[in-house]
Amino acid sequence: MLSLEQQIFERIKKAQNILITFNNQWNGDAIASALALFLFIKKLDKQVEVIAEKTEQGDLFNFLPHYETIGKTLENLRKFIITLDTTNSEVGKVKYRSEKNFLEFIIYPKSGFFAHENIKSKSGEFKYDLIITVDTPDLETLGKIYEKDTEFFYQVPIINIDHHSNNEEYGQVNKIELTAIATSEIIFNLFNEYSKDLIDDNIATCLLTGIISKTKNYKTQNITPQALSISSELITMGARREQIVAKLYRSRTLNILKLWGRVLARLQSSLENKLVWSVLTMTDFAKTNTSEEDLHEVIDELIINIPQSKVVVIIYEQSESEENASSKAIIYTMKNINALDLVKKWSPEGSRDFARITLAMKPQEAETEIIKYIKEGLAKITA
Repeated sequence: MLSLEQQIFERIKKAQNILITFNNQWNGDAIASALALFLFIKKLDKQVEVIAEKTEQGDLFNFLPHYETIGKTLENLRKFIITLDTTNSEVGKVKYRSEKNFLEFIIYPKSGFFAHENIKSKSGEFKYDLIITVDTPDLETLGKIYEKDTEFFYQVPIINIDHHSNNEEYGQVNKIELTAIATSEIIFNLFNEYSKDLIDDNIATCLLTGIISKTKNYKTQNITPQALSISSELITMGARREQIVAKLYRSRTLNILKLWGRVLARLQSSLENKLVWSVLTMTDFAKTNTSEEDLHEVIDELIINIPQSKVVVIIYEQSESEENASSKAIIYTMKNINALDLVKKWSPEGSRDFARITLAMKPQEAETEIIKYIKEGLAKITA
């Protein structure tokens, strides 16, 4: 019987056109894992693409090789074929016209005529014959890519590679390792076992980026000897560690530093710093020339500098109108706390460790409601 690792590469060998995709939060481990797989599979002479729905995350990882090739939508996924029986009449010319929601084909016969029974139609095969998902606990976190083409994900085989404990094992092959700190670590082991010689400096750089991003440059409490050993191997293989660290942690713009200052000025904590939060207004973004996309970098800094935190919350204003007040909040959780469950009252979007909610109220009012609710939730978890 084939091992799980052998099953993965047997399916890759048999496939002709492969789709790699990941969760719509675009975290560093997911992006890096996907690009490492892309580069490795390319070396196996396979047609392969990386496509993922992009939400608010910025381009912090655009230094990674082939980052620019990541597509945002599935296009030309399946052909629709119309067949015309020309046994009794040849085609003279063909025209088409588009009107509102209709596409009309006009076929002129050289002689005679065509009847309705001369026409047949069918759906062709899907463009891809294998899907590989990375760092994606469930198909819903793929976002619109899954929502718009659900049938595709149920008809095409899936290889599911992840390290999250809440992974739903939705693939035909599920490679889930709970002891790994990052999906990049799992993929390194797959590559290493299959053919270590195929790991070049670009692949090594992608994999090391995933590990560094996941551990906040080795500052999180979940770092393991295995992760450090793999990191060392990747550097030996040519991974550009200095470039990674410089891009992720030493290249904060002045504007983001100003935003960071405003977050720190209003920073509050509770439950012995297990819960940390801050509130921003639209004026804060305007004065610092930043946007909500930049908040991910601010959260990274909070996690690094307050290691005892389990939940980090940033509440920020969306509308200054008294009549149509609106605020958003992003909730980042650690230590196996489910962010979606923690704020389920407000129908959150996101994933287990990162949730986003919207409230029709001013940020100060939202702060009172959200923090009270989260405190109650944390009390139940730690009780």
